[in-house]
Amino acid sequence: MDCHNAAIPVIIILKYFMVHNVIKMFKYFRLAVFIAILLIGILSLVSGAQAPRVTVLEVKGAINPVLADYIRDGIENSEQNGDAACIIQMDTPGGLDTAMRDIVQSITNARVPVVVYVAPSGGRAASAGVFITMSAHVAAMAPNTAIGAAHPVSLGGEEIAPDMAEKIVNDAAAYIRSIAEARGRNADWAEQAVRESVSITETEAVEMNVVDLTAPTLDDLLQQLNGRTVTLIDGSTVVMNTESAEINTTSMNWIQDFLYTISDPNIAYILLSIGSLGIMAEIFNPGLIFPGIIGAISLLLAFYSLGTLPVNWTGVLLIILAFGLFVAEFFTSGFGLLFGGGIVAFVIGSLILFQGGAPVFQIDWWLVILVVIIIAGFVAFAVFKIAGTYRRQATTGKEDLMGKKAVVRQPLNPEGTVFYRGELWTAVSESGKIDSGEEVIISQIDGLKLIVTKKSKE
Repeated sequence: MDCHNAAIPVIIILKYFMVHNVIKMFKYFRLAVFIAILLIGILSLVSGAQAPRVTVLEVKGAINPVLADYIRDGIENSEQNGDAACIIQMDTPGGLDTAMRDIVQSITNARVPVVVYVAPSGGRAASAGVFITMSAHVAAMAPNTAIGAAHPVSLGGEEIAPDMAEKIVNDAAAYIRSIAEARGRNADWAEQAVRESVSITETEAVEMNVVDLTAPTLDDLLQQLNGRTVTLIDGSTVVMNTESAEINTTSMNWIQDFLYTISDPNIAYILLSIGSLGIMAEIFNPGLIFPGIIGAISLLLAFYSLGTLPVNWTGVLLIILAFGLFVAEFFTSGFGLLFGGGIVAFVIGSLILFQGGAPVFQIDWWLVILVVIIIAGFVAFAVFKIAGTYRRQATTGKEDLMGKKAVVRQPLNPEGTVFYRGELWTAVSESGKIDSGEEVIISQIDGLKLIVTKKSKE
């Protein structure tokens, strides 16, 4: 009994220490979990702060609606991704006024700093490219580049009255002056580029406050952009953090790339020619199907392409007239007037298809010559083949027997039999008695009887 009572204090002391240690370990565990969560949060913030990103859009070629959609989508994606900047690397000879204005609106209303970088070396920002460059929050140029020559031109080949031409120039001048003033750039030079088509180098552009800086490479550009402050459309200011930024180059998707490729004057001209040839081949030889399908698809793509270009529709009508004359030639027995008229209409239509537009919207002369030769050759071949078919004697039926030679098997007095192409025919002589083995000429056909005459001796 005494031993049992003496053990009770020992058990109490052991339980105390065990409970105390468990509580102490639980506190340490909670502290460790808290520290781990804190470290993870700090690391996440640090890693996020160390990875700014910029989106780069590459523009090389004429300004058209497809390119305007590509730039608009690129800016919107850059906004959604929270990029430090969206850089448009541009080398363009110009393009359509409507597409240019769409691009300027996308840049002006952007919620992310937009930088236009005229690059690479040897590139240019001409015509519509001047407006786009001036609208950027930051404008930069690579060495050996140029900017200018923004005078509006007639893009449809039509004659513009002097008063209307003056209105167009005044509108473009006011538009570019407004853009330049909004960005604090040289508005007087911008207006001069429109009215007098002046151009300057990248060094002169910086000196004259046309662009903000020059940069030989994209990495150098990012270094110079770092720390710059820009003002967005809503009046908010953004300090650009581009140092060591991750570069995300965004190319056109395959649909945009395809549509931009066919929106070229030479490609549009080829598609129009292939489409017309395919339709003519189907008319010339009905039932082939394949040429007709290729022709229809090519024509639809050609009309889409022409819709994105400054086309002279008189030229399109002349080309359609030419193919109409070619088809009409198929159904005539002669070879000359319709074919010649078609060739003349096709050549004139090809030459004026994009007349009056900028050089970027002109068809290469060698391509016109090549297409004319191919189409003329095809039409000539088809017409000669059709004419030969008309002249060729029928090879089936009774008409095949007329004028052919046969050999007498049973004497004709005046009726007997003759042998022709492995068959015996009942024949009646028009030349009196004809002996076996003699040759006769089939002159007529009377039901299943042949009317023959004796072959004259040469």
